[in-house]
Order: sequence, then structure tokens, then C-alpha cells
Amino acid sequence: MTKQKLAILLALLFCVGCALAQEGQRHFELKANSKKFWKLIPRGARLEKIAGGMGFTEGPVWDPSGFIYVSDEVYNKILRVYPDGHKEDVVSLGDPDGNTYDGEHRLIDCASVLRAVIRIKRDGTFTVLADHYEGKRFNSPNDVVTGPDGAIYFTDPISDLPKDQKQELDFKGVFRLDTNGEVRLLTKELSEPNGLAFSPDGKNLYVDDSSQRNIRVYDFRADGTLGNGRIFGEEPGANGDGVPDGMRVDRAGNLFVTGPGGIWIWDPEGHHLGTVLLPEQPANLAWGDTDWKTLYITATTALYKLKTNTTGFVPYLAK
Repeated sequence: MTKQKLAILLALLFCVGCALAQEGQRHFELKANSKKFWKLIPRGARLEKIAGGMGFTEGPVWDPSGFIYVSDEVYNKILRVYPDGHKEDVVSLGDPDGNTYDGEHRLIDCASVLRAVIRIKRDGTFTVLADHYEGKRFNSPNDVVTGPDGAIYFTDPISDLPKDQKQELDFKGVFRLDTNGEVRLLTKELSEPNGLAFSPDGKNLYVDDSSQRNIRVYDFRADGTLGNGRIFGEEPGANGDGVPDGMRVDRAGNLFVTGPGGIWIWDPEGHHLGTVLLPEQPANLAWGDTDWKTLYITATTALYKLKTNTTGFVPYLAK
């Protein structure tokens, strides 16, 4: 057995052990802090497990043809997962992370080991869109979203920086990548930037900080720059409970943010309406189904779905 295969096996055993431990201690539960919570989540909502047996799931993207793209950071591949649980390999890729579609319905991935943002064709071939800023390699691009201006916005922490490689940038940034391939640094004030999402009106960009366990919000200007950064909300928790990670927004501007224990739901004013507790720690989520009212949730070794009462805001579909 090669060292690489041994490392993958050990990582997989660790993830499976963590998942089993979680399932023994955790369960699905709806915890409301406000009556507004029930306007978004049905009181009788049921969590459905679509597929399991994966290593560490991330980056869900719903495709209207009826499947979900899922990154597996342990098995080092991106998959198509179908509603019946069937899985197909799309591409083998070192530690793929967050994904999105761009405005032309092309899959964009944060490829951590490549330290790049890439575009992937349906046959699995890919093109590197950006891997440097001012001559220095990115750290490990983590999550990505399409902006109201059609540009790509992504976070670049060091959480998945390959152990045998050195950090070249002396900060962890949030970047803008335009259609011409120009990369612009938007902010470097976060300790460990992770998930990000735009408000439906395109006036605000939310970015969470996994190290500080908070969510920041910025004014988004017409020229693609940010201003007036401030704390939107805090998601405290104990070690092992999870941290703020992937996030999505509905058409009313409510935020659905993975965090300690499950999915934290916030209204646009920064009030924590409640939490959807899950049997495995979630890392990311995406809107899907024909009405865009279902949340597809990547949680440790599995992919789950949860029907909601609200309609998701999907940036790459916005006109």
C-alpha cells in the first residue's frame, strides 16, 4: 500500500468514525427562536438522506436535469448524485471544495490542492481560471458564488493548504474574478474566510469567518468593490460542534448558514430565527428541485434534503 493510499484510508476511517459518533449523539430537530422560523420551515418537515458512504461532502449544486454535484474531499473527486442515491464520478481532483454554476450554467470549483478556481465540463475536463494574485499562488480556494455583475467571487483561507506546500500570500482574502480573468482582492480582514452569498437585491455580500465564528456583511458597490464591513451575526459553539461554513439566501433575504450543530437561519436584520439540527455536521447547502424550495445539504459522509416553505435565491439564474 502506497503512502498516499494509506493516508486516504486513514482519513476515511477517521471520517466514518466521526460520522458514527455524530449519529450516536445527534439527531434531526427543529429549534425555533422565533415564530418567523415556522414561516420558512414546515413544522412537520422531514429530513431525507439521499446518499451516504462518502468521505467528506462539500459543494452541492443542483442541476435542473435532476442530479446534484457533490465534492468529496476524502475520495478526491466530484460526483453526480441522483435522487435514488446513485452516484457517478465526474472528475478526480485533489480536495475539491465549494462549487457553483456561472451565468452560462458552467460548473465552477474551488480546487484546493491545485490552489485554483477552475471551470469543469460535463465530461470532467477542466480549465484553470485563476491560481495567482500578483504573482503569488492562492492559499486554498474554499467557496465560490456568482455575483450580480456576472463575476465570480471566492474565499481563500489556508484551511486546505497542502501540508507539503508553503503559503505565498501573507493574508487570507476574498477575491473577485471577472470574465476577462482579472483577479481583484476585495478584503483581507477576515481570519479564515469561508462561505459567502449575495443578498437577492445585490446590495450586500455576506462572508463568514470560521475562525472568529461570525458572519460579516459588506455593502456591495456597482464597481464590484466592498465597503462598510461589519458583524452580521455570531455562531458560537464548542470545539467539535462545527463552525460557520457554507451559506445560502432565500428570495426574501433570509440566510441559511451551516454552523454549530446544523443550519442556522437568520433574517435580513441579523436575528437568529432558529436552527435545523442535523445527525451529521453540515458543511454546505444548495437550493434545488423545480420550485427551488428544497435545501440539499452536504453533511460529513452524506447528502440530505429538506423541503422548506421558502423559495431559494439562486444567483446564476438572476437576471
